[in-house]
Amino acid sequence: MNKKERPILSNLVNTGTSDNEKFQNEVIRPIIKMQHDILVELFHNYLVNKKINLKNYSKEKQKETINAILTKDNHFKNVLLGSVIGHFSLDELSFYHQNPVEFKRRINQIINLRIQDYIS
Repeated sequence: MNKKERPILSNLVNTGTSDNEKFQNEVIRPIIKMQHDILVELFHNYLVNKKINLKNYSKEKQKETINAILTKDNHFKNVLLGSVIGHFSLDELSFYHQNPVEFKRRINQIINLRIQDYIS
């Protein structure tokens, strides 16, 4: 079993950065980077199970399809969300619960971009 450690992403937090942005850049982004292979494998498995072959699509259609999957399939969206939130400490989880709608949106947006970049 591999023990994963959060990567350190530098130069993302500056003076004047809001607490939400700071949380996104110091907690959410490193977790998503750490979980990259898992997120990609979950997405790939989703495509196989739904019999979706993105290779047959144009780049634009691929992006549209990825965006549609990650915004409309609430069950799958929650699986991806759980793979990130499950790595929060208790303090981080407590901060997350102060504004879960905003943080869910940020997490989904980052995952969406990461998967689109990976597929392209």
